Amino acid sequence: MAATDEIAVLRIELDGIEPLIWRRVGVRAEISLADLHRVIQAVMGWLNSHLWEFEIDGRKYGPCLPGEPDWNERIANAETVTLGTVLHAGERTMQYVYDMGDSWEHSIIVERLKAPLPEVRYPQFLGGERRCPPEDCGGVPGYYEFLKNVTSERKDKRTHALLWYGRPYDAGDIEEQKITTALRQLG
Repeated sequence: MAATDEIAVLRIELDGIEPLIWRRVGVRAEISLADLHRVIQAVMGWLNSHLWEFEIDGRKYGPCLPGEPDWNERIANAETVTLGTVLHAGERTMQYVYDMGDSWEHSIIVERLKAPLPEVRYPQFLGGERRCPPEDCGGVPGYYEFLKNVTSERKDKRTHALLWYGRPYDAGDIEEQKITTALRQLG
């Protein structure tokens, strides 16, 4: 059972990519699933510009969309469900999909529940590896193509890929300072 003052330590893994892209974060169990979405966006480096949903024990949670009754009928409102409610029901794993076109699937594992530390601000970044793929690169196949191009010996391919991305891309750099700044703004 998750008390409202508990911290859930989550491991977030981006499915389908090797080597694995992952993050670990501590969040208050009382946050809504919509707020958890915002945390995932911050730690993974996504831009929060696409539709998303959680799937937990066969049930889907996401944003309510005005004028979209078909979507709203099949999705429970993520603003009104807390992570603690899900944990109280015994769930310790969930799926999260970001960008229904590129279909970035994430596995979220609750590693443990713990008491909050008084001197720590939550959400708290606890680690990770590898930079997230760029938005709108075409899902997993497009990401592999992007990586091939940014490391190509052909200068024209590298230049084109980096111009499209808009800045240098180092797959090994997770941009930890950017993550902690984004989480601070959420907290």
